[in-house]
Amino acid sequence: MLDIKFIRENKEIVQAGAKKKRLDIDIEKLLVLDDERLKQLKEVEELRSEVNRVSNDISRNQDSASKTQLIEEMRIVKDEIKIKEEKLKAIIKNWQTLMLQIPNVPSPDTPEGPDESGNMVIRNWGEKPKFDFTPKEHYELGQKLGVLDNESAAEVSGSRFTYIKGDLVLLQFALINFLLEIFTNTKTLEKIAKEKNINVNTKAFIPVIPPFMVKSNTYLKMARLDPKEDKYHIEVDDMYLIGSAEHTLGPIHMNQILDEKVMPMRYIGYSPAFRREAGSHGKDVKGILRMHQFEKLEMESFCLPETSIQEQEFLIAIQEYFLQTLNLPYQVVLICTGDMGKPDYRQIDIETWMPGQNTYRETHTADLMTSFQSRRLNTRVRRTDESIEFVHMNDATACAIGRTLIAIIENYQQANGSVKIPEVLRKYMGGRDFITQ
Repeated sequence: MLDIKFIRENKEIVQAGAKKKRLDIDIEKLLVLDDERLKQLKEVEELRSEVNRVSNDISRNQDSASKTQLIEEMRIVKDEIKIKEEKLKAIIKNWQTLMLQIPNVPSPDTPEGPDESGNMVIRNWGEKPKFDFTPKEHYELGQKLGVLDNESAAEVSGSRFTYIKGDLVLLQFALINFLLEIFTNTKTLEKIAKEKNINVNTKAFIPVIPPFMVKSNTYLKMARLDPKEDKYHIEVDDMYLIGSAEHTLGPIHMNQILDEKVMPMRYIGYSPAFRREAGSHGKDVKGILRMHQFEKLEMESFCLPETSIQEQEFLIAIQEYFLQTLNLPYQVVLICTGDMGKPDYRQIDIETWMPGQNTYRETHTADLMTSFQSRRLNTRVRRTDESIEFVHMNDATACAIGRTLIAIIENYQQANGSVKIPEVLRKYMGGRDFITQ
């Protein structure tokens, strides 16, 4: 949520930002309603002051007739307050509805574009592997190796589910262990920041297994509830299964005031993710690319406003370090206005090369929300001078496990159908070099 004062002072910028994000909002309607809200609030406060004044007069008055008259006056004022409070309540409800529709403004360096066609590749890393055979897609290799079983899962749970088995399970947990070593090692984090010339505090991340369900109101505050049709809703409890760990990591400090001395607060969360994949019928139904259920590791960061851009760059640097250590080719993409999320100020994705599909696929995203989410969540920081302000929030993918497994399988496939294990992961798999039948 944007500050109403900021909206008033920058209504053209806010309106233009929404248009660039392909969202239809009415700033003038909001400001007229805000004027009415402030007017009604002032009238209610004045009447409450009048009640307090009359109440003091009653307590001091010794004359019975005068006291009775004052009590009647106070009753009339209280009735008027009740009417105005009901009116104010309705105005505030409509005001909040309009405020929640206003998106974050995009950063100055965000390219303008209607959809993903406007995204901008800003750098590439790594050489695409060359094969002396036609590379296969991951699901072909996974089936032959006996580590993926979509058919049995379809019988049990339906399409877009799978059984991940055997060595691929070990590879998944190897990735998790490798990542946790990165995020909890301050020396590694310091090295990453130094190599990219990023000036941030390199304190370690706190590992978290967050709740896998979230209240609908909390989801709304995170500005991640829409589109609802892509979420799994538990109607009897009015709860949702999360689509990513940041959906419950983001509210971890809801209604709290953090001390500046502990900033930044960084978390690395592991969770399943549940998505209906609405609108993708018949698309990517083979293998584990676009599943209803998968696992992810997510970064969530709470920082001071003046450090949030550098913080985002730091999270991206960690993502790149992870992929470079696995020797997976990728490209970094600056997401345009028409393809970015409603709460995003700046969004940067990483797409990893998938040779079996002969294309890059998104594996990572990094979202800077500034104070858009923290204002809705009421997450603030107390400065050393005792002033209080809203924190800035970043979230970023550490590892979309399914898609990373795909990238490894396709980039490390061998002519005989085996898959070479990336060197950095072998210590977690008993020192073995290959996944074979």
